[in-house]
Amino acid sequence: MYNLEFPEAHRTFEAWMTANPSDPMGPVSDAAAYLFSELDRLRILEGEFFLHDDNFRSRQRLRADANVAVVFQQLLVKADRLGDVVLVREPRNTNALFAKVLVLGLRSDYDGLIEKRYLSSLSATKKGRGLAEALLAIDPGYHDAWLAIGVENYLLSLKPAPIRWVLQLAGNATDRALGLEKLRITAEKGRFLRPFAQLLLAVAALRDKNHDQAKSLLRGLSQQ
Repeated sequence: MYNLEFPEAHRTFEAWMTANPSDPMGPVSDAAAYLFSELDRLRILEGEFFLHDDNFRSRQRLRADANVAVVFQQLLVKADRLGDVVLVREPRNTNALFAKVLVLGLRSDYDGLIEKRYLSSLSATKKGRGLAEALLAIDPGYHDAWLAIGVENYLLSLKPAPIRWVLQLAGNATDRALGLEKLRITAEKGRFLRPFAQLLLAVAALRDKNHDQAKSLLRGLSQQ
């Protein structure tokens, strides 16, 4: 998936789901492959998109593939239900909790980047951060979960001060330094999301005109 080889990613995830039908990580991972294939097709994955705030302020909805959208939503629902089944039996199951964090993160990305439904995206982001905090209270070493906290804090910290104030009143987190700190944890120690966290840190460095740091991160990813 990181190499943008989405058909191969789908085959891998489908094989995992066949062998592990009760694991919510299967469908949520396949949903991620569908979402990122759309982001790639719509050219949202290009680094330049994330460097200019005007790209986010645009109210124009993008033309998502209708078939992909249906399958994507079905996979999210399936992963969410499987996670619920596991958590009924094992309320402290970190795998199921993390799958539900990913469901909310993917839903937030789709609503915000493609549908331009920003309130829905913010709501999913806040819920995902809350679940990530619950997961980390059980296992602080589940390093991938720190990304949900880091993303919310960093991205919302970029908003103008009056908007940040409103977001804070609504319960969203907007601490830029904390966001970068948590992204670094996943970038250094994450199991699944380490490359993604590194990409986000590279974008943050480019926004700060810290080109040496961005080059170092991107060079490492290129070598991997």
